[in-house]
Amino acid sequence: MSELPRLNALAPDFSAISTHGPVKLSDWKGRWLVLFSHPADFTPVCSTEMAAFARHSDAFVQRGAALLGLSVDSVFAHIAWVRNLEEKLQVKIPFPIIADLDMSVARAFGMIHAESSETMTVRTVFIIDPAQRVRVMLHYPMSTGRSIPEILRILDSLQTVDAEACATPEGWKAGEAVIVPPPKTTAEASERLTRKDVRSLDWYLGWRQP
Repeated sequence: MSELPRLNALAPDFSAISTHGPVKLSDWKGRWLVLFSHPADFTPVCSTEMAAFARHSDAFVQRGAALLGLSVDSVFAHIAWVRNLEEKLQVKIPFPIIADLDMSVARAFGMIHAESSETMTVRTVFIIDPAQRVRVMLHYPMSTGRSIPEILRILDSLQTVDAEACATPEGWKAGEAVIVPPPKTTAEASERLTRKDVRSLDWYLGWRQP
């Protein structure tokens, strides 16, 4: 398995060929980027995922996020697959797909897991923030398709955390109460229990509306 990037570290830089022409990481500086890999073109689970990403693409755009796919197939295979998905599943793929034949991008992001395959990328999702730091890494087995609504939920959480200096609880959805960071001093702990804008279960656990 290639070395993984680190959370909150800068994403590995890259230049590559895609179905939309040459691309590089800096093309998305100042925007959120969702980089995801699939094991191979013309495979069943990947086809359902690619169609789902496409059908949710407007939701990513509304959040200021771009989508970027990747596999180690050629650009010609990608083009043929995109055309096939449009014909068979009635969905247009509006985002680029990197053709990573030499696996340079895949290896930089730790997408090649020898225990799964030496020649295909595992299912991964990297959410990269506008400063081009890696904020989320998700890895799925070959047999399990991803949930695009869950990826959108995570993106909502990241953007809310950045805007509100908070955390989000289990199962949180946009618009719901957020977790207030724990106090750092005994004085702050006492003050927390008196705050009108915080619903506190105890000194260390409280919620507020964003």
